[in-house]
Amino acid sequence: MLTRLRIEGLALAAVVFAIDRVIKAVMVGPLALPSRGVIDILPFFDFRYAENYGVSFGMFTATSLEMRLGLIVVTALIATGVFIWMLRETLRGDILGLGLILGGAIGNIFDRLAYGYVIDYADLHIGEWRPFQIFNLADVAITFGVLILLARSFKSREKPNDSGDSTATENA
Repeated sequence: MLTRLRIEGLALAAVVFAIDRVIKAVMVGPLALPSRGVIDILPFFDFRYAENYGVSFGMFTATSLEMRLGLIVVTALIATGVFIWMLRETLRGDILGLGLILGGAIGNIFDRLAYGYVIDYADLHIGEWRPFQIFNLADVAITFGVLILLARSFKSREKPNDSGDSTATENA
């Protein structure tokens, strides 16, 4: 059933997707990042154009059409799983985390379908050292969504029962 909370989660996913599309369109269009290569923003942050044929952080590069289609299918299945999870979830924080993941996943899937690769543009660095590969807003949304789910899973664990309940495991 579509509750108000689930609608909020889906709306968050739609907003993430829309903002991701707008930013990528600006990077490719008015800013002409593909031809400019790099736009210096701050000493530790640049816009740097990259075409990502792999998955997160450029891992598992899809070099053939079959591999690219396989990557689209796998990511679409994962996004479908996240969507189903969101429709079953009842906790607001988890639904919003899932909304971030879903919106980011759809943004990157759109790129793969439209271009055959994901457009990345954000380059965070300290001098020449880059702790991350070049990324985009969709990647950030996915990462924060996963972090929210992880943090909430640790927070919501039940504490051992101190009432002497014999069903509790003593050496858990």
